[in-house]
Amino acid sequence: MAEATALGPPPDAAAAPPAARRRRGPSGRGAALLLPGLVVVAVVFVVPMARLAWLSVTTPETGLANYRDVLTDGVSLTVIWRTLRMMLVVTAVCLLFAYPYAYVMTVVPPRTRAVLTTIVLLPFWTSLMARTFAWVVLLQKGGPVNDALAALGLGDVRLAGSATGVTIAMAQVMLPFMVLPLYSSMRDVDRALVPAALSLGARPAVAFLRVYLPLTLPGVAAGTTLVAVLSLGFYVTPALLGSPKESMIAQLIAVKVQDVLDFGAGGALSLTLLVVALALLGLVARFVRPGAALGMSDEGDRR
Repeated sequence: MAEATALGPPPDAAAAPPAARRRRGPSGRGAALLLPGLVVVAVVFVVPMARLAWLSVTTPETGLANYRDVLTDGVSLTVIWRTLRMMLVVTAVCLLFAYPYAYVMTVVPPRTRAVLTTIVLLPFWTSLMARTFAWVVLLQKGGPVNDALAALGLGDVRLAGSATGVTIAMAQVMLPFMVLPLYSSMRDVDRALVPAALSLGARPAVAFLRVYLPLTLPGVAAGTTLVAVLSLGFYVTPALLGSPKESMIAQLIAVKVQDVLDFGAGGALSLTLLVVALALLGLVARFVRPGAALGMSDEGDRR
């Protein structure tokens, strides 16, 4: 024992992988680095949400009546359902367009990839208000898009003031949030796997569904989660491009707080929106794990 002590720590301790040591928990220095961010989150998010929660059960002094109204009022239920439907449609549209775009980014030369990346990042350099007003001009009656559709023989298609116009504008805003996670996941996939599957007799569709798609599921999960959660709280785009018949939950909250001065109902709707967003995040964390998507167990990851 003395000889082993003199020679150093036991072999098991020395052989412990760095990843296992890192999983033991954050050090004191790491906790100190997290403190400023936690303070900011508490000040700008936790405290206001706690205030909203308090108002939702005390204004008016009816306890949980505001939440009962949210679940029983026909207008609130209609708006919540419309918001969820719009979220699903926008997420599906973004995934449909972003998946092939991100794939092309992984196979083109570096210079072309830089151009494609710049195109993706370009919307971040433009104000959301300016982009929304641009869509108003493009989609309005007599605008360029409407005239182009009329020239194709489709007649006078109403886009501005409709759910279709809101979907188009929201998808354009949300597209970068889908492309970037997908590209980050796809660039790590070995491009020789699909040709290998084809050489073994798999059809192209089977090779994509059984080999390539599962390896990109972490990017799909990250992108769809970002787009879905952000789409729930859209206000400017539906307000400018939509109509009162197509209002979403953020617009209803604004009406309750600014016009009706019903802070209790507004707080209840806000917390309902937060619960829906947290439920989406919980579903993704429960059913879509990066390790499972890559075909690795926790034990295999530790090895």
